[in-house]
Amino acid sequence: MKKVHDSAFLLQKVQPALNGLMDGSVSTLAPIFAAAFASHSSHVTFLVGLSAAVGAGISMAFAEALSDDGKLTGRGNPVNRGIITGGATFFGGILHTLPFLLPNLSSALYLAYTIVAIELLLISYIRYHYFHLKFSLSVLQVVIGGGLVFLFGALIGQS
Repeated sequence: MKKVHDSAFLLQKVQPALNGLMDGSVSTLAPIFAAAFASHSSHVTFLVGLSAAVGAGISMAFAEALSDDGKLTGRGNPVNRGIITGGATFFGGILHTLPFLLPNLSSALYLAYTIVAIELLLISYIRYHYFHLKFSLSVLQVVIGGGLVFLFGALIGQS
């Protein structure tokens, strides 16, 4: 039987973290892989990924912290939610950026692909575990979203 989680915990901790992880993991795919395919440089790709992760983290932190004061919605302290969301966004974006510290672009790409797959499975698991979605449906939804962003990044980078 699935564990029922406290709604305040879900609204104030899990949901902001999941939003951030999803945004960081998915939204940074396009700039990172566009940079990799366009520049053929691990160093340039790392810099683009780092800047995308930092920028997305800051943006999401402010967006979440300024969205509401939490009193009406029960979503809790806006600063705490902003920190959680921003931190999770940075984390999601930096994970598949780190492979580009490797000087060999091909090796970096294969490692990044593996990390992206793990990130998408982690997001799917969190959605399954905390929000009781079917795991297979969650994987399908997350992979479609991530796949579309990756596809457009790759197409832009190869143009």
